[in-house]
Amino acid sequence: MFPFVPALTPWNTGGRVRSRSVTAENPTGAQAAGGTAASPLGPGRKGRPCVPLAPEETLTLADVQGPGVITHIWLTVPDGTEAGPFVLRDLVLRAYWDDSPHPAVEVPLGDFFCNGFATRADVVSLPIAVLPTGGMNSYFPMPFRDRARLTLTSEHPGPIEAVFFQIDYLQYLPADDDHLLTAAPYFHAQWRRTPVTTPGQDHVILDGVRGRGAYVGTHIGVAALERFWWGEGEVKFFLDGDTDNPTICGTGLEDYAGGAWAFQDVLAPGAEHKVAVYNSPYQGHPQYLTADPTGWSPYATPSVPQHGLYRWHVQDPVYFDHDLKVTVQQIGHDGRRLFERSDDVSSVAYWYQDTPQASRNPLPSAAVRRPR
Repeated sequence: MFPFVPALTPWNTGGRVRSRSVTAENPTGAQAAGGTAASPLGPGRKGRPCVPLAPEETLTLADVQGPGVITHIWLTVPDGTEAGPFVLRDLVLRAYWDDSPHPAVEVPLGDFFCNGFATRADVVSLPIAVLPTGGMNSYFPMPFRDRARLTLTSEHPGPIEAVFFQIDYLQYLPADDDHLLTAAPYFHAQWRRTPVTTPGQDHVILDGVRGRGAYVGTHIGVAALERFWWGEGEVKFFLDGDTDNPTICGTGLEDYAGGAWAFQDVLAPGAEHKVAVYNSPYQGHPQYLTADPTGWSPYATPSVPQHGLYRWHVQDPVYFDHDLKVTVQQIGHDGRRLFERSDDVSSVAYWYQDTPQASRNPLPSAAVRRPR
């Protein structure tokens, strides 16, 4: 599925691949160590399927030695507690490759799995799937040479009673003359937010990347702070020294997500418009929110319209040789003319590159990440 990431199989590695899995019951992924905890039903009968997570605590989901490839992540948590409704934005997923002190992945948990605005939504795509009810899956291959460490940090004000997880990976036993993984790129993901876009100034999805790699996907969340249509902005890729103008420039945000004509069944003033939500293997618009779904507040105030979109560049990766910047305009249309908008835009960029690179800046605090 990802041609620039080597597929490790017994057939192309001379049988030197071992399947391993990290869970709460087998935190090291050791052979013959799964399902060892005891329950009231007896030893090996679902004794420790999950672990709690306290406020300000960091849970190590996996810490394994390489070389190898993480092939699948499954995880689920409650989306709210008695302490607050925004668990999916308050928890932070991080990944560290090969003893790098800086995370190559640093994203609020829900946003990584295309569940923006701290709100659950079913997502049915190739690399990311969120299935009923809140089972979050990633199939992005994540190669590592020496070590892979995945963590989950809670900035939620109350305890999370249960974090269920399973990290599946391939352990590679190399031969002296085999360099299959030495050129494998590292997986990265980064979250950014512009709480209020300045008219005429684009939201930066990704910047500061230095190295060689391939851009493989985007999740974008738009909380529309103005009326009328919000999705005319073009997604731009500035490649390898581009300055004023990008090499790749799209035609509009709903087009980037594979849809068209504002995702509506009809475009006519005064009509009863129906906005489509949809999923597909590579593009989707799985979230359209107009009311608070948390049940937290007693007030009947509707929320601003919120849209979550994804686009996977799996079959059409955007390659770069030494630098990359990705932006999206925030342009609207009132049915007659274009206009510059001010909206709340957040995004996750997913890419691979030849060296582990830290996020541009530390992730904003949970208070700053709070969804509208």
